[in-house]
Amino acid sequence: MRLLCTTCAFSGSTMTARYEVDLVTTEPAAPDFRQRLLTAFEESIAETGYAKTTIADIVRRARTSRRTFYEHFASKEECFVRLLAEANAEQVQQIAAAVDPGAPWQQQARQAIEAWIASAESRPGLTLSWIRDGPSLGVAGRQLVRDAMEQFVGMVNQLVDRSEFREAGIGPISRQRLIMLLGGLRELTAVTVENGGRMSDFTEEAVEATIALITPMS
Repeated sequence: MRLLCTTCAFSGSTMTARYEVDLVTTEPAAPDFRQRLLTAFEESIAETGYAKTTIADIVRRARTSRRTFYEHFASKEECFVRLLAEANAEQVQQIAAAVDPGAPWQQQARQAIEAWIASAESRPGLTLSWIRDGPSLGVAGRQLVRDAMEQFVGMVNQLVDRSEFREAGIGPISRQRLIMLLGGLRELTAVTVENGGRMSDFTEEAVEATIALITPMS
């Protein structure tokens, strides 16, 4: 930016001098409106639920405008799908990072379940909404569920592709069995939260069921 300056007062007379100075300015970084909208949506879901949350609620919490919302998302449903997709991807990463590949396989199974529960419990409102409201999203919701399941299946089979599991006779786990496992965990989570309980209340049951499901039949 170039700045035009003036100066005066010399020997009782006024003299005006014009000069230009180059200044280096740094514009503030544009705020991440997209992330602010997603965060605001999640906060509103936790407080009032998905069904009662409106776009007006979201933009008010995000301190932005409807115009900005529609620059990022075509609808409330699209915003919800994106929020759930990112939350699911984060959860899968957290589970994979929590498992010690050198631990006995039963311990690895426990670590994975404990990480799943901890991740879900850190966002109870969104977790419950994902389970109960996700199906209302129609085609987009069904695709989201399929994508989430494939991420989960891939993550689990990557975890069991280790010497500790192979030595125990545990190979790739069928998609059907993993759907039963995740479906059971999701429904148990929803029922527990709806009844005022904590997800960590069923940790032991979930660990035992998981070990039973993946243990080879003798």
